[in-house]
Amino acid sequence: MRLTQFWELMRGEFGDAYAAHLAGSHVLSVLGGRTVQAALDAGEHPRLVWLALCDDMEVPAERRLGPVHRAPAGEQGRG
Repeated sequence: MRLTQFWELMRGEFGDAYAAHLAGSHVLSVLGGRTVQAALDAGEHPRLVWLALCDDMEVPAERRLGPVHRAPAGEQGRG
């Protein structure tokens, strides 16, 4: 996961303002008691940080990879 994808997931799950707030204030105990942003700044892999945050915030498994991309109507089942 790239950092850009991490931020897309953050904004998609939590919204722009709350994502920024969480990054600066939410402490991830499993990553050394650092905030989300501090863990990223220290070089932790964005996917590891994202999954740790999802665990803490109880994000359901089906939303951890972002929104489901569905085929447009009429294209389902083709292929």
